[in-house]
Amino acid sequence: MKKRITTLALLVAAMVLGATGVATAAGQDARQSKNIVEVAAGDKRFSTLVSLVAKAGLVDTLSGPGPFTVMAPTNAAFRKVPSATLNAIGADHDLLTQVLTYHVISGKVKAKKVLTMNNKPVKTVQGSKWRVRIRPSGLYLDNPWGYAMVTKADVNASNGVIHVIDQVLVPQSVIKQLEG
Repeated sequence: MKKRITTLALLVAAMVLGATGVATAAGQDARQSKNIVEVAAGDKRFSTLVSLVAKAGLVDTLSGPGPFTVMAPTNAAFRKVPSATLNAIGADHDLLTQVLTYHVISGKVKAKKVLTMNNKPVKTVQGSKWRVRIRPSGLYLDNPWGYAMVTKADVNASNGVIHVIDQVLVPQSVIKQLEG
């Protein structure tokens, strides 16, 4: 029974990642000629993320050669963060940098590779780790603030890949500073 559930979970995750990552060949080629920041800036769902990346001074880094894998929260994900918390993070350059780099993994980690990472810790550029969780309902990232679901995978860029998520990831170190 356990093997059957695991197989079902992998199948559902593969379907979610595959179906949501579909793009036309022309659209995919256009994105691959743009870096991560350019791809995100060209998608209105990421306007909050792009503005915070600029505010933190990370545009040059994320436009550089990489490669990087970015777990990109949408504007809707940022709206889920209490405004006082988001304002506190945005007002502190160090906290903002920690939160943003917690969404980045070194290297280009495509969906196929992510599927092999179930229940394994993943080290972020920020230095902390979160875990990948494959569930029948999809692929999730487990972090101190809860679970973020990958809603679209494998948005390619010239210097890496973007996976779209529905929650903002926040490392434990930032949570402690906010509570302290």
